[in-house]
Amino acid sequence: MDNLFHLSLPCINLVETKMFYVDTVGATLGRYSNNWVDINLFGHQITFTQAGKFNFNCPNYVFEGKTLPSFHFGIILNVEEWGKMYTKLNNLNLELVTQTTFLKNKSGEHLSFFVKDPNGYMLEFKSFKEPKHVFDL
Repeated sequence: MDNLFHLSLPCINLVETKMFYVDTVGATLGRYSNNWVDINLFGHQITFTQAGKFNFNCPNYVFEGKTLPSFHFGIILNVEEWGKMYTKLNNLNLELVTQTTFLKNKSGEHLSFFVKDPNGYMLEFKSFKEPKHVFDL
């Protein structure tokens, strides 16, 4: 068994959250109850728990001249899957943020874009030019 990533986050509305991840992004539904839902996002488990509104004090930072959300999570896809996801979400007229290439012509060069989920979380999709450079300095 490969090592899997698990993330648990508070959410405002379980129904909207489930619809966004399953119907919009294409993730699959895992276990759920009236108070929480597990989402299988490309083989990784994200648990959303009904908890109401939340607040983050430092919402943004600047990297390579782009303002990015400091609190975000995401998935690294191969370039073909990244392109399909970008096209799919863009065709749904969702507000995609910062579609760009970071670290151009450097180790760690990657494509990136963000989309906001129904809870206000920023979900990032990345694709590295050279997958072996994901953790390079």
